[in-house]
Amino acid sequence: MIRLLTAGESHGPGLTAVIDGLPAGLPFDPDFIDHELFRRQQGYGRGDRMRIENDKVQVRGGVRTGRTTGAPVALFIENKDYANWRGVMPLVTCPRPGHADLPGALKYALGDLRDIQERASARETAGRVAAGGLLKLFLRTMGAEIFSETIALGGIAIRVRKRSYPALDRSPLRCADPVRERAMMKLIDRARSEGDTLGGLIAVQARGVCPGLGSHVQFDRRLDGRIGLAMLSIPSVKGVEIGDAWADALRFGSAVQDEIFHDRRRGFFRRTNRCGGIEGGITNGSPLVVRLAVKPVPTLGRPLRSADLKTGRPVLGHQERADLCVVPAVGVIAEAMLALVLADAYLEKFGGDLLADIQTNHRRYLRRIRNA
Repeated sequence: MIRLLTAGESHGPGLTAVIDGLPAGLPFDPDFIDHELFRRQQGYGRGDRMRIENDKVQVRGGVRTGRTTGAPVALFIENKDYANWRGVMPLVTCPRPGHADLPGALKYALGDLRDIQERASARETAGRVAAGGLLKLFLRTMGAEIFSETIALGGIAIRVRKRSYPALDRSPLRCADPVRERAMMKLIDRARSEGDTLGGLIAVQARGVCPGLGSHVQFDRRLDGRIGLAMLSIPSVKGVEIGDAWADALRFGSAVQDEIFHDRRRGFFRRTNRCGGIEGGITNGSPLVVRLAVKPVPTLGRPLRSADLKTGRPVLGHQERADLCVVPAVGVIAEAMLALVLADAYLEKFGGDLLADIQTNHRRYLRRIRNA
């Protein structure tokens, strides 16, 4: 079982991620993890904070001589902006609609909303992405890769998909449709001028995932349920779809199932993937496809009406430095969370404290199902 914990605040010294349950012998590649952190910071519409931070991972435990030891791995990311906020954080009592400000303050009996804002901030996800980079390295040893792309922003949806996933990282919004992407960027410019923000839709895909991960036998072992939990934990994500779920809900059953075929070379296979690679809570060997609805960032240049935490008097929500659009960044965070779920599922199925043992179990299993 893999467990991930993060600690740290948005403007504190830094963020820590602890990953427990990784096997010994996994090669550690800091350059790969640093690139994942870089990808999270990119995207047209990101805020000024991205020009301050230059996220780099530091190993604080669980890695020696370039490989994991089987102990918990501790990763640290410094907050460069920490030095700019020492002693200059005034009391905040004007909660922002759409944030954790007010419910968090009521829950913990706090008089300063910064005590909530600092931890609820999406800056925390840098720790998840660093951990996700390491988990992606593990999944590569199992033959699995994870990618994401922007498929809609505001009211603009893509019409074509001509770019490969690696090429998307060179795109301002990580979008495969250059024409629609330019329209999306103009919409972001409009939101900037009007003091507004934008959300959208992203698609995350895992390729090379073997059949048989997850289980139908208990609700908390169903892989689609575990994916839903992980994705909805990402700030601004308010909806999750696996496969063509929303469209399929409006069709006849005969039009939405993926028919099964078999030949000697491929074994069992499907020619469609409407179910998104999961049937009955178990992966079926097709690409795993997850789509997420990302709400607009609730910190606005033209704040909405609110009520003061101490007096109850009408006020406008507190204004903070913020992003205009985080859709491409959420894609990278979602990759990390999907990597967490899949890595846990692989270890659950193939076990072992040493990477080489897990790989042996994995190869033996693949041989068995190919000969079925």
